[in-house]
Amino acid sequence: MLTCFNVQETHYFSNTVHYCRSSMPRLSQTHPSIGLTDEQKDFQKVAFDFAANEMAPHMAEWDLKEIFPVEAMRKAAQLGFGGIYVNPDVGGSGLSRLDTSIIFEALSTGCVSTTAYISIHNMCAWMIDTFGNNEQREKFCPDLCAMQKFASYCLTEPGSGSDAASLLTSATLQGDHYILNGSKAFISGGGDTDVYVVMCRTGGKGPKGISCLVVEKGTPGLSFGKKEKKVGWNSQPTRAVIFEDCAVPVINRLGAEGEGFSIAMKGLNGGRINIASCSLGAAHASVLLARDHMCVRKQFGETLSNSQFLQFKLAEMATKLVASRLLVRQAAVALQEGRPEAVSLCSMAKLFVTDECFSICNQALQIHGGYGYLKDYAVQQYVRDIRVHQILEGTNEVMRMIIARSLLTES
Repeated sequence: MLTCFNVQETHYFSNTVHYCRSSMPRLSQTHPSIGLTDEQKDFQKVAFDFAANEMAPHMAEWDLKEIFPVEAMRKAAQLGFGGIYVNPDVGGSGLSRLDTSIIFEALSTGCVSTTAYISIHNMCAWMIDTFGNNEQREKFCPDLCAMQKFASYCLTEPGSGSDAASLLTSATLQGDHYILNGSKAFISGGGDTDVYVVMCRTGGKGPKGISCLVVEKGTPGLSFGKKEKKVGWNSQPTRAVIFEDCAVPVINRLGAEGEGFSIAMKGLNGGRINIASCSLGAAHASVLLARDHMCVRKQFGETLSNSQFLQFKLAEMATKLVASRLLVRQAAVALQEGRPEAVSLCSMAKLFVTDECFSICNQALQIHGGYGYLKDYAVQQYVRDIRVHQILEGTNEVMRMIIARSLLTES
């Protein structure tokens, strides 16, 4: 059954991932390795083992103390998880989008918050690798892939969330530098990271006036707001990123002027699959926790597992989990292959999976009853950590807009 360890006198489920993974044969119909190649099963196992040994035992402490687990992430990078879909010539692992989803699902069973940050870091590294020139790739990517340096994605502003194309942060060309002024909001890793991939306005209104600059920590004029207090995602800091006459070399621009919005959206297509994959891991762990609680918790003289109502709830949770995983993996393959329907599928995956996985985790908490509301129990942290997945990387309302627009413009 479950073992416990102490974190400041708080009993918490230890080795959650190891426990879940070792239990999978009893839940073969929800096994996340179904349909995978032998190679994919191998690195999935590596990710599950890392999550069990290096993340799950610290998940509660990182949340409680708001620790950004730099050393743990650098250990993950030694396994190739710092640049999973970055090209090998600059230190990446060169894996596919499907491979990436498999890894993030496994890692997030150990700590959703930390895995979600790793996914954002990977997205930034991929953007530099894909849209940067050789000098930029060689300068930034090796340290990012090794997680000797960490990256943040800077698109959202105080006045432009879902309406990202209306961003106001300006970059005025002066000689061989851009002078940045403005601010970004809700930036994961802000203040603690080293490289900021920033969308800024170099031209007129709308998406075609936006460019993408890489801003390095320590650049004069770059500063940060207070560390935000959040419901979840507490193992990664969130701050405003502020630019006040911040001079950034022109050679740090990714792509041409006016290509920034396109670069940002292409990054987010993969980011939506990544964040959906993190939701899958939380949901899978929650299904197992709920099942085992049902097997030991007694009410009215028998275990909860004998309640047909709860049996049906558990069946629904497992079904939603498997359906969600299939959709994520289909979207990942479509994006990897550059299919025309990839953007819509990524949006569908993000919408459906983050909604359904939150529902799964929330139902798992309900099955735990009052115990599920205690921080002694892991299920509440999964609920808190994945709630934001329905908001970031494009809200689920925006996902509906993208899907509907695609359907209505089909010839």
